Amino acid sequence: MSAPETLVERRGAAGLITLNRPQALNALTHGMVRTIAAALAAWRDDPAVKAVVIRGAGEKAFCAGGDIRQVVEQIRAGAVEEALTFWREEYTLNHAIKTYPKPYVALIDGIVMGGGVGVSLHGSHRVAGERYTFAMPETGIGFFPDVGGTYALPRLPDETGTYLALTAGRVKDMDALALGLATHLAPAADFDAITECIAAGEAIGDALAAHARPAGVAPMRADAAWYARHFAGDSVMDILARLDAAAAGGDQKAAEAGRTLRTRSPTSLMIALRQMRDGARADFAECMRIEMRIVSRIVRGHDFPEGVRAVIFDKDNAPVWKPAQLEEVDPAEVAAHFASLGARELVLP
Repeated sequence: MSAPETLVERRGAAGLITLNRPQALNALTHGMVRTIAAALAAWRDDPAVKAVVIRGAGEKAFCAGGDIRQVVEQIRAGAVEEALTFWREEYTLNHAIKTYPKPYVALIDGIVMGGGVGVSLHGSHRVAGERYTFAMPETGIGFFPDVGGTYALPRLPDETGTYLALTAGRVKDMDALALGLATHLAPAADFDAITECIAAGEAIGDALAAHARPAGVAPMRADAAWYARHFAGDSVMDILARLDAAAAGGDQKAAEAGRTLRTRSPTSLMIALRQMRDGARADFAECMRIEMRIVSRIVRGHDFPEGVRAVIFDKDNAPVWKPAQLEEVDPAEVAAHFASLGARELVLP
């Protein structure tokens, strides 16, 4: 028999969740979403459970994202509504984590992307191991930075969230702490000990302090003014113009960012930038409703299935975007992704 995708157990005062697909970098399936949601619901009013701990099996990843192959296979088969049920339940889970009344401790080492961000970033405690690597790579597959990215990324300082949303830039542990993506640093080798301390009823702050590792240089924070200067534009074209001007003056980092943006789905870039601007003014629940609106439209478009084909199925890394250029994207089409779903709006507790 195959091992369960998610391990759920009560251990002393802790509810422990382990994402258990190490061979798939703990990619999040629909079944895993449902298992986590059920565990949180059961522990929410259980006085014996004082805190929740979530971690990933293996050494490579906490969770490398949602199981996109699975949902695109559903879309290809015409089961779009079935695929959308995954996102509807995933976004409801993200909201449940954000509003959870008990400490929610994510022990994160290795890759944390996409869906993995959704089940970790919104908790009260985010503990980064030394191999921590954060990214939201969705614009590279014709998608958008979801699972609460609409709320979290605009709130990162100095437009770093906009940079991450558009370019899929990666964040290592020290920058994660400095930006607020992580709340603590600890050696991954100490994650078992931290879990046992929490299970024994020790105060979480004390348990994390006892196993803390020192903060070091945070390169992104050192370049805060660079991100603020280049990614504060009101349009993707404006941002590209700023990057191109800097690149012409010899700024290699700007040149690289410009090249990266030109490989991304133009439609996804425009959606993601609007997310950053609208999300900055919305509460978490509204951000999740925005994401449900976007995903309900983007799955019926061209770029998402094409991006997944190029990156995951065929692995040629040569997606053919439609439209292919930013200038060809109809702003009205972008705006339509944000329109109300009416009776199909995401309903949150």
